[in-house]
Amino acid sequence: MSTSKAVEVPQLLAASYARSFGEEGTAWIAGLPDLAAEFLDRWELERDGAAAAGEASLVLPVLRKDGTRAVLKLQMPREETRAAVIGLRTWDGEGMVRLLDDSPESGTMLLERLDGARTLASIEDDDVAMGILAGLQARLVRVPAPQGLRSLGDIATEMLEQVPRAVTALPDPADRQRLRGWASAVAELVGEPGDRMLHWDLHYDNVLAAEREPWLAIDPEPLSGDPGFDLWPALDSRWEDVVAKGDPLRRVRRRFDLLTEVLGLDRARATGWTLGRLLQNELWDIEGGATTLAPSSVTLAEALLHRQP
Repeated sequence: MSTSKAVEVPQLLAASYARSFGEEGTAWIAGLPDLAAEFLDRWELERDGAAAAGEASLVLPVLRKDGTRAVLKLQMPREETRAAVIGLRTWDGEGMVRLLDDSPESGTMLLERLDGARTLASIEDDDVAMGILAGLQARLVRVPAPQGLRSLGDIATEMLEQVPRAVTALPDPADRQRLRGWASAVAELVGEPGDRMLHWDLHYDNVLAAEREPWLAIDPEPLSGDPGFDLWPALDSRWEDVVAKGDPLRRVRRRFDLLTEVLGLDRARATGWTLGRLLQNELWDIEGGATTLAPSSVTLAEALLHRQP
Protein backbone atom coordinates (compact mmCIF):
# COMPACT_ATOMS: atom_id res chain seq x y z
CA MET A 1 0.00 0.00 0.00
CA SER A 2 1.09 3.56 -0.51
CA THR A 3 2.55 5.33 2.50
CA SER A 4 1.49 8.72 1.09
CA LYS A 5 3.72 11.73 1.62
CA ALA A 6 6.69 11.75 3.98
CA VAL A 7 5.98 12.25 7.66
CA GLU A 8 6.81 15.68 9.05
CA VAL A 9 7.71 15.87 12.72
CA PRO A 10 5.82 18.60 14.63
CA GLN A 11 8.08 21.13 16.30
CA LEU A 12 6.33 20.60 19.66
CA LEU A 13 7.36 16.95 19.68
CA ALA A 14 10.93 17.67 18.57
CA ALA A 15 11.36 20.32 21.25
CA SER A 16 9.91 18.03 23.92
CA TYR A 17 12.34 15.23 23.10
CA ALA A 18 15.32 17.57 22.99
CA ARG A 19 14.34 19.01 26.36
CA SER A 20 13.60 15.67 28.04
CA PHE A 21 16.20 13.35 26.50
CA GLY A 22 18.95 15.57 25.12
CA GLU A 23 21.08 14.09 22.34
CA GLU A 24 19.32 10.72 22.57
CA GLY A 25 15.95 12.38 22.04
CA THR A 26 17.21 14.54 19.18
CA ALA A 27 18.66 11.48 17.46
CA TRP A 28 15.38 9.56 17.85
CA ILE A 29 13.41 12.46 16.35
CA ALA A 30 15.82 12.58 13.40
CA GLY A 31 15.01 8.95 12.64
CA LEU A 32 11.26 9.28 13.20
CA PRO A 33 10.21 9.84 9.55
CA ASP A 34 12.04 6.68 8.48
CA LEU A 35 10.57 4.75 11.41
CA ALA A 36 7.06 5.85 10.46
CA ALA A 37 7.62 4.84 6.83
CA GLU A 38 8.93 1.45 7.96
CA PHE A 39 5.79 0.63 9.93
CA LEU A 40 3.41 2.02 7.36
CA ASP A 41 4.95 -0.52 4.99
CA ARG A 42 5.36 -3.38 7.48
CA TRP A 43 1.75 -3.26 8.66
CA GLU A 44 0.38 -2.33 5.20
CA LEU A 45 -1.15 0.94 6.31
CA GLU A 46 -2.43 3.91 4.31
CA ARG A 47 -2.21 7.46 5.68
CA ASP A 48 -5.69 8.80 6.42
CA GLY A 49 -5.38 12.31 7.76
CA ALA A 50 -3.06 14.82 9.37
CA ALA A 51 -0.53 13.78 11.97
CA ALA A 52 -1.06 14.74 15.59
CA ALA A 53 1.49 14.94 18.38
CA GLY A 54 1.84 15.71 22.05
CA GLU A 55 5.00 15.87 24.08
CA ALA A 56 5.71 12.13 23.94
CA SER A 57 4.38 10.59 20.74
CA LEU A 58 3.49 11.05 17.09
CA VAL A 59 0.05 9.74 16.06
CA LEU A 60 -0.85 9.06 12.42
CA PRO A 61 -4.43 8.27 11.38
CA VAL A 62 -4.26 5.25 9.06
CA LEU A 63 -6.34 2.68 7.23
CA ARG A 64 -5.52 -1.01 7.51
CA LYS A 65 -5.48 -3.29 4.49
CA ASP A 66 -9.11 -4.30 5.15
CA GLY A 67 -10.20 -0.67 5.37
CA THR A 68 -10.41 -0.57 9.18
CA ARG A 69 -9.58 2.84 10.64
CA ALA A 70 -6.71 2.87 13.12
CA VAL A 71 -3.89 5.07 14.41
CA LEU A 72 -0.16 4.46 14.29
CA LYS A 73 1.48 5.70 17.49
CA LEU A 74 5.25 6.18 17.53
CA GLN A 75 7.29 6.99 20.62
CA MET A 76 10.75 6.30 21.94
CA PRO A 77 10.85 2.91 23.72
CA ARG A 78 11.08 3.39 27.49
CA GLU A 79 9.84 1.69 30.65
CA GLU A 80 6.56 3.61 30.37
CA THR A 81 6.05 2.42 26.80
CA ARG A 82 6.62 -1.21 27.74
CA ALA A 83 4.22 -0.87 30.67
CA ALA A 84 1.58 0.63 28.37
CA VAL A 85 1.76 -2.39 26.07
CA ILE A 86 1.41 -4.77 29.02
CA GLY A 87 -1.63 -2.86 30.21
CA LEU A 88 -3.26 -2.61 26.79
CA ARG A 89 -2.80 -6.32 26.16
CA THR A 90 -4.22 -7.19 29.57
CA TRP A 91 -7.25 -4.88 29.40
CA ASP A 92 -7.83 -6.06 25.81
CA GLY A 93 -10.25 -3.25 25.01
CA GLU A 94 -12.27 -3.46 28.23
CA GLY A 95 -12.94 0.23 28.88
CA MET A 96 -9.70 1.01 27.06
CA VAL A 97 -8.59 1.70 23.49
CA ARG A 98 -7.73 -1.63 21.85
CA LEU A 99 -4.16 -2.53 20.88
CA LEU A 100 -4.18 -4.00 17.36
CA ASP A 101 -0.44 -4.61 16.90
CA ASP A 102 2.83 -3.52 18.45
CA SER A 103 6.59 -3.58 18.06
CA PRO A 104 8.25 -3.93 21.48
CA GLU A 105 11.74 -3.11 20.23
CA SER A 106 10.68 0.23 18.72
CA GLY A 107 7.85 1.30 21.04
CA THR A 108 5.46 1.52 18.06
CA MET A 109 1.78 0.65 18.47
CA LEU A 110 -1.21 0.24 16.18
CA LEU A 111 -4.40 1.22 18.01
CA GLU A 112 -8.08 1.37 17.17
CA ARG A 113 -9.17 4.82 16.04
CA LEU A 114 -11.22 6.91 18.46
CA ASP A 115 -12.60 10.43 18.09
CA GLY A 116 -9.56 12.52 18.97
CA ALA A 117 -11.57 15.73 18.62
CA ARG A 118 -14.04 14.85 21.39
CA THR A 119 -12.76 14.26 24.89
CA LEU A 120 -14.71 13.92 28.12
CA ALA A 121 -13.90 17.58 28.77
CA SER A 122 -16.52 18.42 26.14
CA ILE A 123 -19.29 17.45 28.59
CA GLU A 124 -20.18 20.58 30.54
CA ASP A 125 -22.02 18.87 33.41
CA ASP A 126 -19.21 17.86 35.75
CA ASP A 127 -21.25 15.23 37.56
CA VAL A 128 -22.02 13.52 34.25
CA ALA A 129 -18.42 13.67 33.06
CA MET A 130 -17.04 12.43 36.38
CA GLY A 131 -19.60 9.66 36.48
CA ILE A 132 -18.47 8.42 33.06
CA LEU A 133 -14.82 8.57 34.10
CA ALA A 134 -15.55 6.77 37.37
CA GLY A 135 -17.38 4.01 35.53
CA LEU A 136 -14.42 3.46 33.22
CA GLN A 137 -11.96 3.56 36.09
CA ALA A 138 -13.96 0.98 38.04
CA ARG A 139 -13.68 -1.38 35.07
CA LEU A 140 -9.96 -0.77 34.68
CA VAL A 141 -8.99 -1.32 38.32
CA ARG A 142 -11.08 -4.48 38.46
CA VAL A 143 -8.20 -6.18 36.63
CA PRO A 144 -5.37 -7.68 38.74
CA ALA A 145 -1.99 -6.31 37.72
CA PRO A 146 0.06 -8.77 35.65
CA GLN A 147 3.76 -9.40 36.07
CA GLY A 148 6.14 -6.81 34.68
CA LEU A 149 4.63 -3.60 36.07
CA ARG A 150 6.13 -1.29 38.66
CA SER A 151 4.71 -1.66 42.16
CA LEU A 152 3.19 1.22 44.12
CA GLY A 153 4.99 -0.19 47.15
CA ASP A 154 8.37 0.43 45.51
CA ILE A 155 7.32 3.87 44.28
CA ALA A 156 6.02 4.88 47.72
CA THR A 157 9.19 3.69 49.42
CA GLU A 158 11.31 5.77 47.04
CA MET A 159 9.09 8.79 47.67
CA LEU A 160 9.52 8.54 51.42
CA GLU A 161 13.28 8.39 51.02
CA GLN A 162 13.23 11.66 49.06
CA VAL A 163 11.11 13.66 51.51
CA PRO A 164 13.80 14.82 54.01
CA ARG A 165 15.86 16.42 51.28
CA ALA A 166 12.83 17.85 49.47
CA VAL A 167 11.58 19.55 52.63
CA THR A 168 14.77 21.63 52.78
CA ALA A 169 13.89 23.19 49.40
CA LEU A 170 10.66 24.69 50.79
CA PRO A 171 11.21 28.02 52.63
CA ASP A 172 7.59 28.26 53.84
CA PRO A 173 7.12 26.39 57.17
CA ALA A 174 3.48 25.65 56.23
CA ASP A 175 4.60 23.96 53.02
CA ARG A 176 7.19 21.92 54.89
CA GLN A 177 4.53 20.80 57.37
CA ARG A 178 2.16 19.84 54.56
CA LEU A 179 4.79 17.77 52.77
CA ARG A 180 5.70 15.93 55.96
CA GLY A 181 2.02 15.31 56.66
CA TRP A 182 1.45 13.82 53.24
CA ALA A 183 4.52 11.63 53.73
CA SER A 184 3.15 10.42 57.06
CA ALA A 185 -0.07 9.36 55.32
CA VAL A 186 1.96 7.34 52.82
CA ALA A 187 4.09 5.79 55.56
CA GLU A 188 0.92 4.39 57.15
CA LEU A 189 -0.14 2.74 53.87
CA VAL A 190 3.15 1.69 52.26
CA GLY A 191 2.93 -1.84 53.67
CA GLU A 192 -0.35 -2.48 51.81
CA PRO A 193 0.21 -0.99 48.35
CA GLY A 194 -2.52 -2.98 46.53
CA ASP A 195 -2.42 -5.17 43.45
CA ARG A 196 -4.86 -3.67 40.92
CA MET A 197 -3.75 -2.43 37.50
CA LEU A 198 -3.86 1.37 37.58
CA HIS A 199 -4.08 3.71 34.61
CA TRP A 200 -2.02 6.36 36.48
CA ASP A 201 -3.20 9.25 34.29
CA LEU A 202 -6.98 8.98 33.83
CA HIS A 203 -8.34 12.51 33.42
CA TYR A 204 -10.94 14.06 31.13
CA ASP A 205 -8.58 14.55 28.19
CA ASN A 206 -7.54 10.89 28.30
CA VAL A 207 -11.10 9.70 27.67
CA LEU A 208 -12.24 9.88 24.03
CA ALA A 209 -15.55 9.32 22.29
CA ALA A 210 -15.62 6.02 20.38
CA GLU A 211 -17.78 3.84 18.14
CA ARG A 212 -17.37 0.51 19.95
CA GLU A 213 -18.46 2.18 23.20
CA PRO A 214 -19.55 5.77 23.88
CA TRP A 215 -16.27 6.52 25.70
CA LEU A 216 -12.92 4.75 26.07
CA ALA A 217 -9.73 5.53 27.98
CA ILE A 218 -6.40 6.15 26.24
CA ASP A 219 -2.72 6.66 27.09
CA PRO A 220 -2.35 4.45 30.19
CA GLU A 221 0.87 4.42 32.21
CA PRO A 222 0.09 1.21 34.12
CA LEU A 223 1.43 0.18 37.49
CA SER A 224 0.34 -2.23 40.21
CA GLY A 225 -1.27 -0.66 43.24
CA ASP A 226 -4.21 0.67 45.23
CA PRO A 227 -6.97 2.42 43.22
CA GLY A 228 -6.87 5.31 45.70
CA PHE A 229 -3.54 6.32 44.17
CA ASP A 230 -5.28 6.73 40.81
CA LEU A 231 -7.86 9.37 41.79
CA TRP A 232 -5.80 12.55 41.54
CA PRO A 233 -5.89 13.03 37.73
CA ALA A 234 -9.69 12.89 37.85
CA LEU A 235 -9.90 15.24 40.83
CA ASP A 236 -7.59 17.68 39.05
CA SER A 237 -9.43 17.53 35.71
CA ARG A 238 -10.43 20.90 34.21
CA TRP A 239 -8.98 22.55 37.32
CA GLU A 240 -9.33 26.10 36.02
CA ASP A 241 -13.10 25.58 35.79
CA VAL A 242 -13.22 24.14 39.31
CA VAL A 243 -11.59 27.31 40.66
CA ALA A 244 -13.52 29.70 38.41
CA LYS A 245 -16.91 28.34 39.49
CA GLY A 246 -16.14 29.04 43.15
CA ASP A 247 -16.04 26.90 46.29
CA PRO A 248 -13.36 24.49 44.98
CA LEU A 249 -13.28 22.61 48.29
CA ARG A 250 -16.89 21.56 47.88
CA ARG A 251 -16.38 20.63 44.24
CA VAL A 252 -13.33 18.49 45.05
CA ARG A 253 -15.24 16.69 47.80
CA ARG A 254 -18.16 16.06 45.47
CA ARG A 255 -15.82 14.53 42.87
CA PHE A 256 -14.01 12.48 45.50
CA ASP A 257 -17.25 11.12 46.94
CA LEU A 258 -18.54 10.16 43.50
CA LEU A 259 -15.30 8.41 42.55
CA THR A 260 -14.95 6.49 45.81
CA GLU A 261 -18.60 5.46 45.73
CA VAL A 262 -18.46 4.10 42.18
CA LEU A 263 -15.11 2.38 42.78
CA GLY A 264 -16.21 1.02 46.17
CA LEU A 265 -13.20 2.46 47.99
CA ASP A 266 -12.65 3.08 51.68
CA ARG A 267 -12.55 6.88 51.83
CA ALA A 268 -9.95 7.16 54.56
CA ARG A 269 -7.58 4.89 52.66
CA ALA A 270 -8.33 6.65 49.37
CA THR A 271 -7.58 9.98 51.05
CA GLY A 272 -4.21 8.68 52.21
CA TRP A 273 -3.20 7.45 48.78
CA THR A 274 -4.43 10.66 47.15
CA LEU A 275 -2.15 12.57 49.49
CA GLY A 276 0.55 10.20 48.30
CA ARG A 277 -0.14 11.21 44.73
CA LEU A 278 0.11 14.87 45.70
CA LEU A 279 3.40 14.06 47.41
CA GLN A 280 4.70 12.41 44.24
CA ASN A 281 3.74 15.41 42.11
CA GLU A 282 5.39 17.87 44.47
CA LEU A 283 8.58 15.79 44.74
CA TRP A 284 8.82 15.89 40.95
CA ASP A 285 8.27 19.66 40.95
CA ILE A 286 10.82 20.25 43.69
CA GLU A 287 13.34 18.17 41.79
CA GLY A 288 12.66 20.47 38.84
CA GLY A 289 13.41 23.57 40.93
CA ALA A 290 10.09 24.48 42.58
CA THR A 291 10.30 26.07 46.03
CA THR A 292 6.58 26.23 46.83
CA LEU A 293 3.78 23.68 46.68
CA ALA A 294 1.30 23.97 43.82
CA PRO A 295 -1.88 25.82 44.88
CA SER A 296 -4.02 23.04 43.37
CA SER A 297 -2.25 20.43 45.52
CA VAL A 298 -2.81 22.50 48.65
CA THR A 299 -6.50 22.97 47.82
CA LEU A 300 -7.02 19.27 47.09
CA ALA A 301 -5.37 18.26 50.33
CA GLU A 302 -7.39 20.77 52.32
CA ALA A 303 -10.62 19.53 50.75
CA LEU A 304 -9.94 15.94 51.78
CA LEU A 305 -8.38 16.53 55.19
CA HIS A 306 -10.64 19.25 56.58
CA ARG A 307 -14.16 18.21 55.70
CA GLN A 308 -17.17 18.19 57.97
CA PRO A 309 -18.14 14.72 59.29
